[in-house]
Amino acid sequence: MQRMIKFELKRSFKNRLFLISLLISLALVTWYSIERIPYCVQLNSEFLNDENLCDLYTEMGPDSLCRTCRMYPRHVEEFEGSREYSLCLSCMEAAKIILGCEEKVQFLTKEDEKEETYEDFDFFLYTKLMDARDLIFKILQDRSLDMRLRMAEVLALAHDLQRRVRDNVLYQTDALFEKYNSSRRDGYFKEKLAGITGYSRYEVIKAIMDLLEKMEPLNHQWPEYRDELKVCLLGDGEAAYEEMRKAFFQRPEAEKMNLWTEQLMVYFVYTYFCGGVYNENPYGKMKAAIVSTIMIQDMMMVHWKKHGTLTLKEAADVAHRYSREIEHSDENKGLLEETLTREEEFRLRALLAAL
Repeated sequence: MQRMIKFELKRSFKNRLFLISLLISLALVTWYSIERIPYCVQLNSEFLNDENLCDLYTEMGPDSLCRTCRMYPRHVEEFEGSREYSLCLSCMEAAKIILGCEEKVQFLTKEDEKEETYEDFDFFLYTKLMDARDLIFKILQDRSLDMRLRMAEVLALAHDLQRRVRDNVLYQTDALFEKYNSSRRDGYFKEKLAGITGYSRYEVIKAIMDLLEKMEPLNHQWPEYRDELKVCLLGDGEAAYEEMRKAFFQRPEAEKMNLWTEQLMVYFVYTYFCGGVYNENPYGKMKAAIVSTIMIQDMMMVHWKKHGTLTLKEAADVAHRYSREIEHSDENKGLLEETLTREEEFRLRALLAAL
């Protein structure tokens, strides 16, 4: 069973942590000696030897390592009175666990008696973001609905929430959550998606590829891989792209795409959405989750196109390639969110059309 666990300080609400099964996670981290971690991460470290092992660890032991190396593949998000631990998708073994779980992700909370105060921390906004995230998880994990509809609803929810953050009317969020918690929303969004014209997934993917080219490459193999992706996805035009998508989703290899999409969305939303408390931009965080997920979807499709297969291991490899290029660079993550927030190519209707 896939679970998330959260360690909370005394001042806590019903926040939830995404750590994929505490027991599995701890076993995974124990199984990886720190010496092996750089091999699965393939980070851009100067201390890797020809065998992709860490010379610092080999020569000087674990005390020589920085906090990032000691923690990996665990990731921590810090808030006032709360720590959220997760596994990194950039780790190949963690990616296989994340995508390989067929059950809905569950959430665990642990409290202690410690207290702390952050200067200028908007705790009221944070609680509203947590409430929103709970509702987002509920929608994303409603498997009675088409995955495209689920993604549309959580994207629109983040859009509407952002307006209330911007206008400083957070007292209106409870009514907003009640609206999105109603089953009547499903029919509305079905009509909304059916009525979108003038936008296409092809154009959004083209804009994403342009954005990826502006980012700092972390792995020396990434630029070549990225360029091959662009040729395969966009080189023959929009009609060929749509034909490839049609052919892919008719193949048995694509049967797991709904499950993998759900788990990717839960992963990205859990890891980053509540970080909107620091820049008041939860909509940008949700856009990044949507764009990252649809990009990984198309990377999986390209793998199938080239190799004729898409196993769990192959899908995890694709996801971890993307993650290590984006998530391990603050500059790349910042550029992603800033561009998605600013550029018209990524407006709401365009992203809805791309789902």
